[in-house]
Amino acid sequence: MAVFLAFLAALLYAVSTPFSKALLVHMDSTMLASLLYFGAGIGISILWLLTPGKKEKKKNNLTKSDLPYTLGMILLDIVAPICLLSGLSAATAANVSLLNNFEIVATSVIAFLVFKEPVSIRLWTAIALITLASMILSFQNASSLQFSYGSLFVLIACLCWGLENNCTRKISSRNIYEIVILKGFCSGLGSLVIALVLKESFQELPYMLYALLLGFAAYGLSIFVYIEAQKELGAARTSAYYAAAPFIGSFLSLALLHEKATSSFAVALIIMAAGTVLVSLDTMMIHHKHMHTHAIAEMSNGKLHTHTITHSHDHDHLGNKADHHHHHIGMRQI
Repeated sequence: MAVFLAFLAALLYAVSTPFSKALLVHMDSTMLASLLYFGAGIGISILWLLTPGKKEKKKNNLTKSDLPYTLGMILLDIVAPICLLSGLSAATAANVSLLNNFEIVATSVIAFLVFKEPVSIRLWTAIALITLASMILSFQNASSLQFSYGSLFVLIACLCWGLENNCTRKISSRNIYEIVILKGFCSGLGSLVIALVLKESFQELPYMLYALLLGFAAYGLSIFVYIEAQKELGAARTSAYYAAAPFIGSFLSLALLHEKATSSFAVALIIMAAGTVLVSLDTMMIHHKHMHTHAIAEMSNGKLHTHTITHSHDHDHLGNKADHHHHHIGMRQI
C-alpha cells in the first residue's frame, strides 16, 4: 500500500505540467500560478481541519528564528512558478517535465556551495548527466545552437526551487501543515498581486475552479499522500519512487496533448533517466550507510538504540535531511 501511495504522490504531481499547459490556453501564467498555490493552501487547510488531535496540530510550529528562511521560501515560491509557467507557455509540456529534473542539480550544487555539504562521486556524475540532458532539451536547433526561450525560464524556475529547497531544509522539522498552508496562501497572494499589476484578468469561473483543483491535487494532496507513504517506506525509498514524477509528466504530456517526441527528446530522456537512477541509488546508499554505521557504533558501546537511526537522518518531503551534515537532493512538492 505504501509503494502505491508513493507512486500516487508522483502521479499527482506529474499531472501538473500537462494540465497547466492546457489551462494556459485560457489564462495568463501569473494568474494560473496564483490559483495553483491558492488551491494547495485551501485544500491542505481543509485536510488540517479534518485531522484529529489539536495538540498534534500545534506541534513544532514555526518560530521567529525561522522567519528569514520562511520569507525566503515564500518569495522564491512566488518567482519560481511564474517562471515555470512562462516557460511552459513557450515549450512543450514533455520537455518541461523532464527539465524539472534540473532542480536536483540546483539543490545539490547550492547545498555544496552555501552549506558546504559534501557531494559523492555518484551524485556528481548524476549532476553531469542531468545537466547534459537539460542542455539537449534547451536547444531548439542543435545545428544553429538556438536556445529555447521557454527552457530558459524553466531552468530559472529550477534554480529558484533549488534555493527554496535549501531554505525549506532549515525549517523541515517544523509543522508540515503550517509550512504548506503558508506556502499556498502567501505565495498565491504574492502571485495574484503581480498578476493584477501586469493587468492580467480573472477568467471564466470553470477554468479558475479547474486551476484550484489542479493546485490542490498536484501541489497539495500529493504532499499529503507522500507523507503517508514515508511513514512506512522511510524517506530514502519514498524519494526514490517519487523521482518517477518528471518521467510520468513527460509521458502524460505526449499522450494527452499529442506532443511529438523528437530524437533530441529521446536522447535526453535516456540520459536524464540514467542521472535520476544514480540520484536514487545515492540516496538509498547513504541511507543504508547511516543505518550500518550507527549500529556498529552503538554495538561497540554495548548498546543498540534503534530510535537514533530512524530519527536522526529523516528527510522532509523535499528529500532534505533534517539534522545532518551530508549532502541532500530533492524535488520540490509545492
